[in-house]
Amino acid sequence: MKHSLIFVSLLFLVPAAAQSQRPLKSSDVYRLKSVADPRISPDGNWIAHVVSVVDSAKDKRISDLWMSSWDGKSHVQLTYTPDGESMPRFSPDGKYLSFMSSRTGLSHGQIWVMDRRGGEARKLTNIKGEISDYAWSPDGKQIALVIQDLERPDSLKDKTKLPYVIDQVHFKRDVEGYIRPLKSHLYLFDVSTSKLDTLTRGKYDETRPVWSPDGTQIAFVSNRTAEPDRNDNTDIYIIEAKVRGTMRQLTTWGGSDDTPRWSPDGTRIAYLQSTAADNFLMYDQPILTVIQAAGGSPRQLTRLLDRPVSSPEWAPDGKHIALIVSDDRKDYLAEIEITSGDLRTVNEGERSFMTLSQHPAGHWLTMVSEPHLPAEIFAVESGNLRQITHHHDDFLKPLALGSVKGFTSRSKDGTLVSNLLFLPPGVTEPRKLPTIFFIHGGPVAQDEYGFDLSRQMLAASGYAVVAVNYRGSSGRGLAFCKAIYSDWGNKEVMDIIGASDYVVQQGIADPAALGIGGWSYGGILTNYSIATDPQRFKAAASGAGSSLQLSMFGVDQYITQFENEIGYPWKNLDKYLKLSYPFLKADRIKTPTLFMVGEKDFNVPAVGSEQMYQALRVQGVPTNLIIYPNQFHGITVPGYQKDRFDRYIKWFDQYLRNTPTATVNKEIHK
Repeated sequence: MKHSLIFVSLLFLVPAAAQSQRPLKSSDVYRLKSVADPRISPDGNWIAHVVSVVDSAKDKRISDLWMSSWDGKSHVQLTYTPDGESMPRFSPDGKYLSFMSSRTGLSHGQIWVMDRRGGEARKLTNIKGEISDYAWSPDGKQIALVIQDLERPDSLKDKTKLPYVIDQVHFKRDVEGYIRPLKSHLYLFDVSTSKLDTLTRGKYDETRPVWSPDGTQIAFVSNRTAEPDRNDNTDIYIIEAKVRGTMRQLTTWGGSDDTPRWSPDGTRIAYLQSTAADNFLMYDQPILTVIQAAGGSPRQLTRLLDRPVSSPEWAPDGKHIALIVSDDRKDYLAEIEITSGDLRTVNEGERSFMTLSQHPAGHWLTMVSEPHLPAEIFAVESGNLRQITHHHDDFLKPLALGSVKGFTSRSKDGTLVSNLLFLPPGVTEPRKLPTIFFIHGGPVAQDEYGFDLSRQMLAASGYAVVAVNYRGSSGRGLAFCKAIYSDWGNKEVMDIIGASDYVVQQGIADPAALGIGGWSYGGILTNYSIATDPQRFKAAASGAGSSLQLSMFGVDQYITQFENEIGYPWKNLDKYLKLSYPFLKADRIKTPTLFMVGEKDFNVPAVGSEQMYQALRVQGVPTNLIIYPNQFHGITVPGYQKDRFDRYIKWFDQYLRNTPTATVNKEIHK
């Protein structure tokens, strides 16, 4: 034992400069900021963006507006209100900055404007409906608004809330709750007169308005099929930017056409098109497509790339389009030449890119996250990255973060799977560490080389943490993503077990101290894993998961998925029972499991966690059920986020710290 202590202690020897730093702790949740929605001023000199911080007294996040100069030398906070501000947009002449806020106790957010030359912000709109999006016209005289229909007045004498009257197939959605039959339409707001004119109306939603460069037309997205709530078929439409303007349908793909972007000369529109023309597109990836604005046959530019793309933006010359490509644990910036279709990498590395917008001089503005850097705003000039904002410097300064490295494992059927390994701070050559497999949700998503608070928090407690990009994940091509279609809990679990075998064989993980956890589909896969291999994992933490999939039909928000992927229970009962095996074989489970969920989760409702908790509890398997009051699928209250980390660590410590090696590691991290 003395020799083991000396050996493991050597692994934690770090340079003197780093010894003053400390591992993450759960209270750091209150210190972490969030940066979002960067927007470039028309002259290219300034970037408006949103920064949210935690108000610990109120246990909530508050969002304020900031401006940073393009050269990164000047930074100024513009707003300080407790109501929060979002969606900053510069007026086309650059004199005004608009934003959304419900300040002064407004029931709905309104558009406010502030003069960049000084003075208080003033409320520009007084709209009764809810504004979900807006866009300035190129001449700055009008604003296109997306406004949701008003609910009918409450007619009950005692002012009791009216009952929900439901007649549509898709009738519930997380956060929104029970869906009212309200639609969002396009309106024109005159900036000088405050006059509001209707552009669209009727039984369909219209979203994502984008003005043509000459200001005469607006492109938007709408699903105008007979039953929009039963499919993912959206198309791009164009309407004249005037009252009773002519509207025409531009695209006719049977799948999804989305994110329209006008070319600089207004003759073409770039957009993202789904690979398949199906009603259900979860296992899909967008293809960059271009079509003449006057109509015609679309041209798919990235179909052969076989990787998801996002954030298309035209270059000033109109000959190229920049975009973000997701590829095997990382994103990279690329530029495609329209005529030839040649794709050129602009910047790549072990990092994640988020958002992309054009600078007037031809540069690019983006957001970047790296393993040791939460998302910040960066410039891309001649292919080189330059950091503009430093909102997280104070957060990072006292911290010693764990290292992050990639590895590839092989599943028992021969499939190669890409993974990430997080090591405790200071550990460079791990030997039999207690190890937690923390599984991502989605399932169509991927763990990337970006900052990951959850896994860093677990690593800070002395655990090796493994992120598995199981089949069903994005970034590895369409076939890899669709491999789990109608076959949940099979290949994904095989991939998790394959990654587990690898880290054990490499001497990284202690086979007697393996844990597993995750949220959403990560919670679902946690349930599948402990039912498939009851002896492997000694502790589990299943967040917002489900197991008895038969009981989820009509309970969660995924009716389209049930209909299209696995059919109806009365026609495919055997399939539903097969996919429900963690609950139906719960008597096999011996793993102590912590179940956690938001009380108002409509994405994966609390009943999924309740059922599994009850199944284990009545059999005497150690288990707890944690329900966070008034929380949806995502836990947003900072105090609850801290509580969740505390409970993760306490639970895993209780069941994974029993081996000599684990005990030593625990002592070192005290």
